[in-house]
Amino acid sequence: MTAAPSPDPSSALSFDRRTGAGEDPVKRRQILDGARRAFVGLGFDAASMNDVVREAGVSKSTLYVYFRSKEDLFRALIECEREAYLAEVEALLTDPGEPADTLRRYGRRLARLVMSPEAMHAKRTVIAVAVRMPELGREFYRHGPQRGLALLSAYLEKACAAGTLAIDDVPLAAAQFVELATAGVLRRRFFDDEAPPPDDADMARIVDSGVALFMAGYGAKAR
Repeated sequence: MTAAPSPDPSSALSFDRRTGAGEDPVKRRQILDGARRAFVGLGFDAASMNDVVREAGVSKSTLYVYFRSKEDLFRALIECEREAYLAEVEALLTDPGEPADTLRRYGRRLARLVMSPEAMHAKRTVIAVAVRMPELGREFYRHGPQRGLALLSAYLEKACAAGTLAIDDVPLAAAQFVELATAGVLRRRFFDDEAPPPDDADMARIVDSGVALFMAGYGAKAR
């Protein structure tokens, strides 16, 4: 009796490396990049799944394997940017012994993010569709700004425990710092799409002034 042939290890390896339907990260990224171009170029409401197919260079059947709708695509785009930013922020907010320096670094990163063209477009899109899709607005806030405030609040709590800050209402103080870091420019950028983004020197000046005010009010020595 002839023995059954041994399995080819290389074939098994190839099989193990294959990804299931909708699980290829490179293809997923390709689709998301195409969706971003379609949404930015045409506007979320005007862009169709056919526009995404064209921009992404994939078939319609492939697109629907990964994403069921424009809303799914938009959520995924926001999630990708949000998770990368929150991970970066968490890494910045680690030294409760030096709150002025830490908040200065955090504030400059925050200002660059929230006033970037991509962030402004995402916020305008959410507001534009929130009337008919209120759950999208809630998700955007709860999983984005609210989580960011929670990370900042956790850092401020640690600084208070370390004795470098003295704050009675930490959530309020966190919200105040976010406003200070973007004072005078965020609203103009939001409503006027022709307003130029502030350069690094402008953002540094705004954030440094905000940190000085924050420390004057909440620095431990101020009490």
